[in-house]
Amino acid sequence: MRNRILCLSVIVVLFLSSGCASLILSQKGKLITAGRYSELEKVIESEMKDISSAASAELVGLCEAYAKLKKYSKLFSCAAQLEKNIQKGDRRAWEWRPFVGVTGGPYKAPGYFPSDITLIPYLLRAEAYIDLGDYGRSIEAAKRASELLPALDRSLFDGKHFNENRLIGTLALAYALNGDRENAQRYAEKLEDKGVGFVGAVPAKKEKQLILARIYMALGRFDKILANKGSIHDAFGKVGETLLLSRGLFSHLDLPRDFMIYKAYYETGHVREAKEGYDKLLGNPETAHNGGIYWPILFDRGRIAQREGHGGQTVEFYRKSIEVIEAQRSTINTEANRIGFVGDKQKVYHQMIAALYADHRHVQAFEYAERSKSRALVDLLASTQEFGASKNKEEISSMLKEIERVESEAQAIDMGSPVSDKAAQRSSRGVQIKERLKALAPELTSLVTVFPPPPSEIQSFLRGDETLIEYYYHGEDLYAFVLTKNELRAFQLDGRDLSKDTEDLRRRLQEPKSAEYIDLSQRVYQRLIRPISKAIATPKLIIVPHGILHYLPFNALNSGSGYLIDQYSVSYLPSASVMKFLRPGRAQKTGKALILGNPDLGDPRHDLKYAGNEAVAISAELPHARVLLRKEATETNFKRLADQAGTIHFATHGLFESDSPLKSGLLLSRDGENDGLLSVNELYSLRLNADMVVLSACETALGKINAGDDVVGLQRGFLYAGANSIVASLWKVDDLATSELMTGFYLNLKKTNKRDALREAQLAVKKKYEHPYFWAAFQLTGMAD
Repeated sequence: MRNRILCLSVIVVLFLSSGCASLILSQKGKLITAGRYSELEKVIESEMKDISSAASAELVGLCEAYAKLKKYSKLFSCAAQLEKNIQKGDRRAWEWRPFVGVTGGPYKAPGYFPSDITLIPYLLRAEAYIDLGDYGRSIEAAKRASELLPALDRSLFDGKHFNENRLIGTLALAYALNGDRENAQRYAEKLEDKGVGFVGAVPAKKEKQLILARIYMALGRFDKILANKGSIHDAFGKVGETLLLSRGLFSHLDLPRDFMIYKAYYETGHVREAKEGYDKLLGNPETAHNGGIYWPILFDRGRIAQREGHGGQTVEFYRKSIEVIEAQRSTINTEANRIGFVGDKQKVYHQMIAALYADHRHVQAFEYAERSKSRALVDLLASTQEFGASKNKEEISSMLKEIERVESEAQAIDMGSPVSDKAAQRSSRGVQIKERLKALAPELTSLVTVFPPPPSEIQSFLRGDETLIEYYYHGEDLYAFVLTKNELRAFQLDGRDLSKDTEDLRRRLQEPKSAEYIDLSQRVYQRLIRPISKAIATPKLIIVPHGILHYLPFNALNSGSGYLIDQYSVSYLPSASVMKFLRPGRAQKTGKALILGNPDLGDPRHDLKYAGNEAVAISAELPHARVLLRKEATETNFKRLADQAGTIHFATHGLFESDSPLKSGLLLSRDGENDGLLSVNELYSLRLNADMVVLSACETALGKINAGDDVVGLQRGFLYAGANSIVASLWKVDDLATSELMTGFYLNLKKTNKRDALREAQLAVKKKYEHPYFWAAFQLTGMAD
């Protein structure tokens, strides 16, 4: 044993200090150890002409950099090319081993060993799908990698141990997040029993500890995290860690590992140890550059301060945590992540709102409620970077890209970078660009900041006969903020089983032959409207829903003596802040109307007989209307004529893709130029001058419900494209009743505003068809005048 230890020590010394192999890291190696992946990406891309012609040895580092930067579009393309290379036999690369430097070989790259990378494309996809919340696909990709594992080369330096551990850990984490505790536990135990190999043992052990901690955190097994917190067993690991950590390596692994240990202390009731550990991490300047752990540390410190009764500290920690979260959001480079906006971050807003409400600071509570949601559209726009509605499209797009680059370098990406003057300069540059953006296009400011106008400004947009009701809920906590021209009041409501009751009510409302909806409708009314009814003294309501409440037809809520529609005219907004951009003058009312009805979808079963009649009838009420029916109702014709219309009306089918909301859209006739699906994603690059868009189609008001963020759907796409208001449906509507309702709506517009015109049309249909299924689906979002 003594000889073995001596031998290993000699090997370590030789590797670390000999003339032919010394700890001289390559530029890429240094960037990897520091976690500075944005710089790594630039270095590799500058050396690579085209990924389609790049060798696997070049590609693998770039793919890993994209993965760390969460640039999933680029990652998936890179992984696909890497897979093609491997299938052609190019499956040997040089894997970076951070504790040695080796010269020689065809690459002459210090710090690299030959490695079989056959698993890498599948591992990258599996890990990316976890980030994107698609745990089923993550498991599929990881299983594909496991099928290839036996065929890996078994040379000393092939990275088999590391990649196999990475694979097992990914499977365990995906199963844990997918709710399959049995499989998660099985793979976690398998990982605990696996070795890490010889080369790269120190970082491999640290990676293994980190993976295990993530798995047990996902499983809520904080006791396991604490039990494994000090596990480095063999002599080589101890010698290696002593030598290497003295050189300051692997802090990008140590910080998240230490965070999870202190998190485990907190969750197991060891608050003193957690507080001391968190304060130690907050005193480390590198923590601020690791956005993934910085905001949770601040959040937990706020919770600890709250337990200790330090109200001022509580709010301050929460405030800092939210600032970190909001700064990171413009650096997430994926549509799915922007839509998803990691759900547990909403806990920070929730706790902040609860703390402010408890302290009777209702104005600030409202501000954070507004900040916590309604970011889905603007986040999407920041990722697509399509700005067809702006006169300064190219300059704005360029500025947003520059802001994203500056912030990614200064805040969330370079996790191991020390605080420096360069970082401060980048931050200052970001502020300057944002100020320029605000001057160019104030309506786009929320693309890069989430500060809403103050409540006093929002109140200034309200008329004397309007009351705005904004809801916010998280878990069982439900708040309602009621704003009038001169007053803001806040209420804490009963949020227990709110999602279930809303889903049940929606389902029953879509059963026109059943009256079972009535009791449930009254129950939801008692929870959402009754407690705030004394604060409502106006005939017109503007409702800002939250989460599942976007699916709720408030008009159909029953007080016991009638429906909400019997007493109030109701309109909706995705957020109160939108009022700033939806006042008269923003849209150019041309007086022209564009009507598309009953498009030819190539299948008689999809024909909408009454939709064609509806289009013709409506055209008689609108001067200068252009009517496109059947084969003329093409996506191409819409895009060609849309910017000339003040009113746009669709009488067609809508397609709702809950898992891919950007692919939701309206079905029009296809031709040689377009496929016939006018998708949400396409709307962001359109420029409209419409005062109103009417979506007389099925389920056009629906969107993907996210944890905290607003619904992403057609309504928001049209609002951004330039429409002042949208009329859309919440469920598959009756063809004949819809035709009657829409005809009445346009007749009413000749004598009143949009909100009242829709209400009167709904009341008229209600007299003929009492069940809310026939009249309650449609709602007006945006400017009600």
